[in-house]
Amino acid sequence: MGEIKHLHNDTKGAFVYKVDKKRLGEMTYVMAGDHKMIIEHTGVDASLKGQGVGKKLLETLVNYTREKDIKVVPLCPFANAMFKKVTEWQDVLA
Repeated sequence: MGEIKHLHNDTKGAFVYKVDKKRLGEMTYVMAGDHKMIIEHTGVDASLKGQGVGKKLLETLVNYTREKDIKVVPLCPFANAMFKKVTEWQDVLA
C-alpha cells in the first residue's frame, strides 16, 4: 500500500503517491496568491490504472485546501472531471 506526501515550496507543489519510495502518482499545482490553488496536472503510473489513486490524490488535496481556506481552480482535465462527479468537493472551487 502506498502513501501520499505533500511536497511544496513558495508557489508550487504536488501531492505525491509513493510505493516503496517510488513515485507512482502525482497531482501538481501552482499557487496564485495565498488563497487560490491551480491544479495543473495529474499523473498515475499505468501499473495503478483503475485503482483510484488519482481520486485519492484529489481527496487529499481537497482536505488540505479546506483546512487552509484555499480555493481551487482545476485546470487539469482529470481533476476538473472529478469535481463534476463528486459534488461534495465542489465547496473548494474558486
